[in-house]
Amino acid sequence: MVNGMPPPGSEGTDLGSLPTLDPSTAPRVELAVRPRASFWDRAKIFLLFAGLWWVLVWAATVNNPIETFGDAVSHELTSLLWLEVLAGVELLRQFHYLISEHSPKWHRFFTNTLFGGINRFVAGHMSDWTRFRAGRAVKWLFWLVILAVVLAGFFHTSPVVSLFQVPAAFVTALPLIVQVVFFMLIGVMQFVAIFWFMSKGGIETYFPGDIKTRFSDVWGQDSVLARVKENVIYLRDPESIEARGGYVPGGILLWGPPGTGKTLIAEAVAGETHNPFVFVEPSAFQAMFFGVGPLKVRALFRKVRKLALRYGGVVVFFDEADSLGNRGALAPGGLFPGRFSPAPDTFDHGMCNGMSYLSSPSANDLLQAHLQHGTVDADEAPRRLVNRVMAGGMMGGGGMGVLQPLLAQMSGLKKPRGFFNRVIRRALGMQQKPAPKYRILFMMATNMPDSLDEALLRPGRIDRIYKVGYPSKAGRIRTYEGYFSKVANSLTPDDLDRLATITPYATGASIKDLVNESLINSIREGRDVITWSDVVRAKQLKDLGPPEDVEYVERERHAVAVHEACHALAATRLRHSMLIDIATIEKGGSYLGMVSSVRAEDTFTQWRSDYEVDVIVSLASLAGEKIFFEGDNSSGVSGDLNSATIIATYMEGYWGMGQTVASHGITQSVGIGGAPVRDRRRDERGLLEGRGLGERIESKLMDLLQRTAKLIEANRTEILALAHALERHKTLTGEDVMAIVNGTKGPLIDGRMYHTEEFREMAEAYHAEILRAHRDHDDVNIPLPVLPDYVEPLASVGQNGAGSAFGVGEGEPGEH
Repeated sequence: MVNGMPPPGSEGTDLGSLPTLDPSTAPRVELAVRPRASFWDRAKIFLLFAGLWWVLVWAATVNNPIETFGDAVSHELTSLLWLEVLAGVELLRQFHYLISEHSPKWHRFFTNTLFGGINRFVAGHMSDWTRFRAGRAVKWLFWLVILAVVLAGFFHTSPVVSLFQVPAAFVTALPLIVQVVFFMLIGVMQFVAIFWFMSKGGIETYFPGDIKTRFSDVWGQDSVLARVKENVIYLRDPESIEARGGYVPGGILLWGPPGTGKTLIAEAVAGETHNPFVFVEPSAFQAMFFGVGPLKVRALFRKVRKLALRYGGVVVFFDEADSLGNRGALAPGGLFPGRFSPAPDTFDHGMCNGMSYLSSPSANDLLQAHLQHGTVDADEAPRRLVNRVMAGGMMGGGGMGVLQPLLAQMSGLKKPRGFFNRVIRRALGMQQKPAPKYRILFMMATNMPDSLDEALLRPGRIDRIYKVGYPSKAGRIRTYEGYFSKVANSLTPDDLDRLATITPYATGASIKDLVNESLINSIREGRDVITWSDVVRAKQLKDLGPPEDVEYVERERHAVAVHEACHALAATRLRHSMLIDIATIEKGGSYLGMVSSVRAEDTFTQWRSDYEVDVIVSLASLAGEKIFFEGDNSSGVSGDLNSATIIATYMEGYWGMGQTVASHGITQSVGIGGAPVRDRRRDERGLLEGRGLGERIESKLMDLLQRTAKLIEANRTEILALAHALERHKTLTGEDVMAIVNGTKGPLIDGRMYHTEEFREMAEAYHAEILRAHRDHDDVNIPLPVLPDYVEPLASVGQNGAGSAFGVGEGEPGEH
């Protein structure tokens, strides 16, 4: 209706006059005659009588073998008068139905007057429940009479006597029946035993006191641990929340990178709680035969409910819960997960949620543009979709149909317990006792949360979802303190702080492994106490792996050392937000040398000045090789140039850190300045040439390269000092790099010796010989310079002591 006017086509229509659709108020329509019956409805009773008569004739021939078949037929025709009478009654009934199908008066008389009057009389004197029970008794009596008549014909006696002959016949045939049942049970028990055997395993039950791990043994995850403790408190004292109208949270999901302590937190819950702890392995529901998985699920929950009733609560932990799988396209949101990981490309570079302040139409347009012009190839997306659907639909969720019964058991209808409660009380017409309240806390751990089904994560099944991420610096220090306290060591709090700084993505598992590797190093050296050098060597082994057993020729070794020294010098002089972790020229699987850095603080944003320093550090190898080798450079700078170009491209075209403001990715996607970019790796030429972006990138790189060259020329001696230390020791720690550059004493190397006039002369002479050998492709004729011990100035002798911690003989600190 618009402005009070009725809709078109409704003129003159009275809504109150429309027929009602309520069946209870609709008038009853009676048929004038009985509906016609099919041939089967007319003949089925006669066929039943014929089959029964044939069975009785066959029984008579079996009981009297000398009697012929014709004599048996004639004898049964005379003795089975009751069967003939029943057949006659059925014939009269069908004749009555036939008349009712053609005569309205006949049909109305029997339906309304005769049988209808009987029904009205019974309905007026009996309730519905009494009528139902009386009808059921009449049916049982009717079939008992039929059975007695049939048995009377079989035993050739009266119907009443035949009923009493049945037990005797059963006892006579009991040995045969027992044999048949026995062999049937053997066959059934074989399958029962097989399925029972396969349903076992993968599920362990721990009772209070079995596990010694406590919450105090979990370090570096204080915020998550506090939340988990809260759930354990509610499980111990459920009335504290249920008395106020709430309910105990039923599930916790711990997700995060491997080794961050998810399983350790669950183990601590098992040690702290006063309830049983049921551990479910990832392979618990995997089975060869279809149906064993759901059988295991039901067996698990039967056990869990019994434990919950006996102990007042139970904790169930599913390790590697991603093995449960999902239902693929059938699960809403299962194909396009975004709950646990940020969206790619445009949506993950900002420090704020760019979608939150947009209007709904703008947000929708932005999302559609991202889906149409993102980095995922349009041809590849359907294949990924099909693969995801196939993976989820074919397996049915981790073990052939396990997920569905698991979801039903976790929050499905709970049936009342006990045979007496469910069967006997119902048979007596008594009300059943309601199902008890099972207090079960489900815990799940996974590092692949997107593979979990959305229905599994809904409140009521998994109420709380916690990320167990990489620990913060304070958490790493606490973890190092915990593990180092278990072994003898000489590390100071400053050493632990430094170690936590240079291991920004260390997890509980990697920290434990590092401490153990340090202990192995100390034992290998014949010491009982772990020192800092043991920790450094252990970290180098874990980060870089064992070096390849190769040796550089002298001129190539010096070139690689100068290359890495330029990187290290630029990072030391300009990059104040990060610390050098390791500098090495030991050849690895895919590199000749490397300089790695770590953040000094846990920060989450990058600024233009930070990116410019990153480009300068990348370009330092090119500038250094050209300066130290008279304009020549090696192919080893290719990876550095790739890194510098990528950063400069994003600065100029995407992050608003260049000469323009517009995002080049968006202009390309809408067709401005070239074809839309569907895959940046396959459209680099168009990316660099569109709207002068290539010229701006080249201009920025050249400006930063000039700044880098000035930095290298101003620190020539420091670079030669770093190159000499790398050639001598192969691998340097960040503290030793800083000591060499600044002329101070490092943990393993005394950098003061590199800031003497004697070293400058030896370093320049050695580099000149390397340059000649490089130019002539000849051998180097002088050895690597050997530095004398550093002698303290007279003014400082007696304060810091004379000599140096860095010698030149075998076994000197830092030597590999």
